Amino acid sequence: MNSTAALFESNLSGLPLLARGKVRDLYQVGVDHLLIVTTDRLSAFDVVLPQPIPGKGEVLTRVANFWFARTAALVPNHLAQVPVAAVVTDVHELAQLGDRAVVVRRLQPLPIEAIVRGYLIGSGWKDYQRSGAVCGIQLPPGLRLAEQLPAPIFTPSTKAELGNHDENVDFNQTVQLLGAELAEQVRALSVAIYQDCAAYAAERGIIIADTKFEFGLDEHGKLHLIDEVLTPDSSRFWPADQYQPGSNPPSFDKQFVRDYLETLAWDKTPPGPELPHDIIARTAEKYREAERRLVHPHTAGA
Repeated sequence: MNSTAALFESNLSGLPLLARGKVRDLYQVGVDHLLIVTTDRLSAFDVVLPQPIPGKGEVLTRVANFWFARTAALVPNHLAQVPVAAVVTDVHELAQLGDRAVVVRRLQPLPIEAIVRGYLIGSGWKDYQRSGAVCGIQLPPGLRLAEQLPAPIFTPSTKAELGNHDENVDFNQTVQLLGAELAEQVRALSVAIYQDCAAYAAERGIIIADTKFEFGLDEHGKLHLIDEVLTPDSSRFWPADQYQPGSNPPSFDKQFVRDYLETLAWDKTPPGPELPHDIIARTAEKYREAERRLVHPHTAGA
């Protein structure tokens, strides 16, 4: 397991930079591949905060790679069998990357984020309070905050440009964006992946309350899992032994930072506020604990 200094932004001399997202830097590798560098940047409320969380990018990459391997029987993914050292040849740059980079196939991303909710929290809870439904899916009355849903639900959102907010859409709008056959395939696959991985996590003391998947198509129109999968950035992870319906559970993800930011007089527009040292340190530890429990359960005490 590598241990490198915090990396807010990568700068690789030998590859063309295509884009910087909220967390990931994308580089072009030939015609058909990309190098994805998962930095230690942290975004909350769609704003990139000014300080990195040390080690976060490496944790996210290792956790995502673990889940990509676990879900490969359900759906192919974008990982290429190309070592990072084959495309980043500068030894100092390679050392700086540590475990936070992967080479992937270049695929055509779908214009939605495939969100699956197993529990009623976040924007889903707000929708439910307002309408008794989430993304047009009617739910039983009387559900409490953080309550487990009768069955996982597929509640996609559109992808916003950097700095804007994603927008929840119902399944009919998803059909309009993707076509009926592909929309059905994405929904079924998303729920199947969630159910399989949530059962695995539950055995290790973690509740996956909800998560976000992204998919892309290859040149033959075949669906692939892309971006990241079931990381503390794309999911809500709750410790099962502290879960209590009706209250907002503690978490192993960036919800901890969101909860802190909610106590500030900040309007959720850039620039983001500086985080105290103890919030940064505790956030980094929450990411590491999620990895220990999920990927290395024999060392996690769970």
